[in-house]
Amino acid sequence: MSAFAEGAPCWVDAMLPDVAAGKRFYGELLGWTFEDGGTPGSSYSLALHGGRHVAALLPKRDGRMPTTWTVYFASDDAVRIAETIREAGGQIVTGPGQVGDFGTMVIAADPSGAVFGVWQGGTHQGFGKRDEVGAFGWTELYTREKDAVDPFYRRVFGYETEQIGEAGGDFDYEVWTLERGSEIQYIGGRLQMGPDFPAGLPAHFRVYFVVGDCDEAVATVRELGGRVSTEPQDSPHGRWSSVIDDQGAHFTVIDTATKVGEG
Repeated sequence: MSAFAEGAPCWVDAMLPDVAAGKRFYGELLGWTFEDGGTPGSSYSLALHGGRHVAALLPKRDGRMPTTWTVYFASDDAVRIAETIREAGGQIVTGPGQVGDFGTMVIAADPSGAVFGVWQGGTHQGFGKRDEVGAFGWTELYTREKDAVDPFYRRVFGYETEQIGEAGGDFDYEVWTLERGSEIQYIGGRLQMGPDFPAGLPAHFRVYFVVGDCDEAVATVRELGGRVSTEPQDSPHGRWSSVIDDQGAHFTVIDTATKVGEG
């Protein structure tokens, strides 16, 4: 059985043109160290923070593939989830495929085209830690097709939802939750992209990493050759900034200890 609830984010990895450069960038920014050979016969590099697994980097096999972070959601049965994805209107990109004794992987796209992964853990269950400095903290889906994707994720992973902001308004945001016993687990969010987003921006997931100081992290991104797409902003959930690494992968850094306002 998975160490994570069905549908909970359990892993992230980045597909980069230059993994060695990625190690330098994320090692300096997030304090990661790396161990290679995580997947038999591949150059998959596992990232660690404080000795615990937090993410991975892998090389792009084709220059046409996107430079991006991918979030994986946990499942006890990747084959069943793949079939549900198809039935719900999504597409299977790759898999289900066995990754040695590590586990079983599916890469899929939702009805709006946003790509995500499904992971059925074997010897590798996923995050060794999360919601701490240097580790994954949150994920969000950016889409223009909420009427298609909202029922999709409810059916595939059984999410309950909480509406934040006004449905159909300028800020139409839905929080995904799961019940695990008596506990409510917050999974991620869905943002309906409006006219203020670039017209050519496709549906995608955004990954958040927790940092000790958002402004320092942003300065480090710039020093390392990355860019800032959204300058640091305060929120009830933490001070955050959306950034781009030196190879073009988008992600968000957030200082969850610095909160302003009520959420």
